[in-house]
Amino acid sequence: MSRKDKKIVQVTSEVGRLRRLLVHSPDSGLGKVVPSKAQDWLFEDIVHLETMRKKEYDHYTKILLYFLDPEKIRGRLHQIDAPESNRDFYKPEKKDFYKSDKVVELEWLLADILEDQEIKLKLIASVCAVEGCSYATQNELLALSPVKLSKVIISGTIEDDRLIFPPIPNFIFTRDIGIVINEYVLLNKPAKTARLREALLAKYIFFNHPLFEAYHDNILEIPDTAHHFLLPRDGDEKKVTLEGGDVMVVHKDHLLIGISERTTMEAARQVVNMLFAKNIVKKITVIKIPRRRDYMHIDTIFTQVKRNVWVMLGAFSKKVMKHEGADPVERILEGPKKEDKIKIIQFRKKDPENPVFFDNLEELLTDISQNDLECNQKVRFIYSGNNKFPFDTREQWTDSCNLLALKEGVVLGYDRNDKTVEAFREAGFSVVHVKDLLDQFEKEETTPDELENTLILIPSAELSRARGGFHCMSMPLLREDID
Repeated sequence: MSRKDKKIVQVTSEVGRLRRLLVHSPDSGLGKVVPSKAQDWLFEDIVHLETMRKKEYDHYTKILLYFLDPEKIRGRLHQIDAPESNRDFYKPEKKDFYKSDKVVELEWLLADILEDQEIKLKLIASVCAVEGCSYATQNELLALSPVKLSKVIISGTIEDDRLIFPPIPNFIFTRDIGIVINEYVLLNKPAKTARLREALLAKYIFFNHPLFEAYHDNILEIPDTAHHFLLPRDGDEKKVTLEGGDVMVVHKDHLLIGISERTTMEAARQVVNMLFAKNIVKKITVIKIPRRRDYMHIDTIFTQVKRNVWVMLGAFSKKVMKHEGADPVERILEGPKKEDKIKIIQFRKKDPENPVFFDNLEELLTDISQNDLECNQKVRFIYSGNNKFPFDTREQWTDSCNLLALKEGVVLGYDRNDKTVEAFREAGFSVVHVKDLLDQFEKEETTPDELENTLILIPSAELSRARGGFHCMSMPLLREDID
């Protein structure tokens, strides 16, 4: 299918109607994470896999299908979730898998490309080299069918439940493997060793799957700085790491890039120069946030809800936070802590040597709403934890700011962030639990097209342990323009 016949890839905003995205449902590798390795694999805790799947992520899959590919699910919920179904609808290796080309499962794409024997040989060799596998293990993998091999490469687990190499539990956070900027795909370079296999698989999928065949010339990669491996380990600012949670397309001409715990200044520099040289965008705002685990990416401290509505952590607000035990005199005398500062610099293609500086996030986001998106309505901010200490930081930790817009004004979030939900209600949003909404869809009491200004809540006891929300668990491939 050529690009002329049907657009597969294009993202020009954060809130345009979502039409296609990449996801990966929790696999058995998540159930192999042990306490001694949890932090090495970027988890704060171990999760209960079946709860995460059945009571949490499955709801995410169903709501995505109802919005993006309703023919796969409408009128079938009772059948899909029946006890005798064994969840085959959700499992890429099963014949009853939903297999949508709108809600696109990475494990399915990987199995597709492994049908090609040459790609299969190359990818097995690459994975085994990265993971230090024995020659016998490599031959064992060669004997597997594409469907089984796809599952093994992702989970690390072979049929007899043997773990032959580490799982990649962070693969559910598909945002970080790449980002679509207009009609281009920027492949990312993860900061942590635990995610190297994800980047390798993403590269093979985007360059080899027929779904992206028309876009091969539009796939962008950033190289490592020449001889970076000769530089000192301490303060190696020339290392290139970039993750998708630090990149936001807020307008077809405007990109945001975060410099964070996971994305380096050198990566941001290269992306700015590359995108300007290729005339992909006209301005890029670099947001340097504290290198702290509780922030991780810029999408953990703010995301967009509507043209004129943003959800954000009040710690980066122009307003003074009322922290416990801190009176106005104390705050002024202490001043802002250097490690908590945020720096915002906007580069413009026509004059990169004279950037524009913003004092705070609210100023930048207001400028985006008013000038990029030409919104005449008052710009509003919904704050994590309703801007109340200690709920602001507690709920930011459980991804109160990490929301996915299914369309403008309709977003997905976790049900555990009570004070943030309270702030949405006070801002005039309807709040509905995903189970109730799916029931309303099945009874034809409402439709996705009819929903406006709505926060959809999804159970999150186990998902939140993985330290990522629905913005993280999605890589949008296609959104409608909002202009």
